[in-house]
Amino acid sequence: MPILMSSTTSKIVLTATRDYCLTMNSRTTTGVLTFHRRFTCSATGTPRLVPNPPDLIKWVRREGGFVHPSVRIAESGPCGLGLVASEEIPKGSELIALPEHIPLRFPVTESDNGDESYSNLINLARHVPEELWAMRLGLKLLQERAKTGSFWWPYISNLPETYTTPIFFSGDDIKNLQYAPLLYQVNKRCRFLLDFEKEVRREVEDVKLQNHPFGGQDVDASSLGWAMSAVSSRAFRLHGKALQNGNHGNVPMMLPLIDMCNHSFNPNAEIVQEQGSGNPTMLVVAGMNIKERSHMTLNYGCLNNDLFLLDYGFVVPSNPYDCIELKYDGGLFDAASMAAGVSNPNFSSPAPWQQQILSKLNLDGEQALLKVTLGGSEVVEGRLLAALRVLLTNEAEIVQKHDLNTLKSLSIEAPLGLSNESAVLRTLIALCVIALNHFPTKIMEDETLLKKDVSTSMELALQFRIQKKSVIIDVMRDLAKRLKLLSPNESLAS
Repeated sequence: MPILMSSTTSKIVLTATRDYCLTMNSRTTTGVLTFHRRFTCSATGTPRLVPNPPDLIKWVRREGGFVHPSVRIAESGPCGLGLVASEEIPKGSELIALPEHIPLRFPVTESDNGDESYSNLINLARHVPEELWAMRLGLKLLQERAKTGSFWWPYISNLPETYTTPIFFSGDDIKNLQYAPLLYQVNKRCRFLLDFEKEVRREVEDVKLQNHPFGGQDVDASSLGWAMSAVSSRAFRLHGKALQNGNHGNVPMMLPLIDMCNHSFNPNAEIVQEQGSGNPTMLVVAGMNIKERSHMTLNYGCLNNDLFLLDYGFVVPSNPYDCIELKYDGGLFDAASMAAGVSNPNFSSPAPWQQQILSKLNLDGEQALLKVTLGGSEVVEGRLLAALRVLLTNEAEIVQKHDLNTLKSLSIEAPLGLSNESAVLRTLIALCVIALNHFPTKIMEDETLLKKDVSTSMELALQFRIQKKSVIIDVMRDLAKRLKLLSPNESLAS
């Protein structure tokens, strides 16, 4: 029975061809990828690893895969190469089918069958944290890229030579993102690549050539960053073979040709994984009629722009799932409440009964998760909304009449009374103003800069911060409407 799976692949924006390695600015602790090369790359101006890579469609067909006769590889505007319909394709048509041996996976078994290069690759992967799973599959990708006569060379040679993920931004363009949560993640990845380069060198220093996981080639932060970006921007998590614990799980894998589909929240295709008595097959099926010259699209997931830029190298305009992160901080929330004209807020000194509710919301205690969000489908994260409602009332008995799910829902109007809800909404609007003022530039300034001749990374940084500011403004407008409807006598001036 076919199992519908969500795609996490990407078609990235291509930059001018160049090579990078990672350096660290000790004064700013900002990781920057600068010019250097270790792995052999193509000539300048070629968007893929080699100037004239093998025909990917022919290779897939030769290896037993299926490609619809109307599917073509073509330029996709700013997104580089993509898949295009040469004529109309009816809904339900199979577009691509890959047999099990074509996807590129990281080994999931501990058995090396006497192959020490395999064993050494497994050992390297143990140094990669789970959250950076793309690096594990990236190690396998680098191994196959270095291997003469690799089965996957026709696929690998078609991969982009460079990526527009922020680890390749200049130090200034990283700062130009203007958004602390993303800056933290970028610097974290850069530091990991620097440290992991040293770990790789230590692990393979005394390894014999025949046992070297990368065929004796030097692997530095440049090539590690390329591999991690290639995987994070193109890999799928699909049903895989059973692991030692008997759990099949979602196995990251790279699906040649399929990963050239672009992203859309309203895609015209979907990825399906067939499970049956024979070998499983990865399919892409037309979810609607695909018109001639239309690009084939998949939904990579309901992600915010942080993840789209960090993992995929692009920004989605008017992303309905975009949001901003705030730290739940008593002093900040007290200041926002007082700025909104709310008297005697309790955020810095909650009563014992309020503190108990904060613990249930995981906003208090040693294991508390203090990151809260505004925007996206919720508009206000439920935990934040419940905390504001509880801390802006002194009526413990009224609060105890409601469960947490009620207090966390913005669709339930004024569960603790109109006065409380008004204070909550005004505090949230004040928080938005504070968040907006943390950006050093205004949207109009960013839009003016965007019209100038700027680098690809600067353009992405500008697009990203414009969208973040737009999220805040949209949240403010939504909350202001709710406040106005709450009571005809409610004064927005306060």
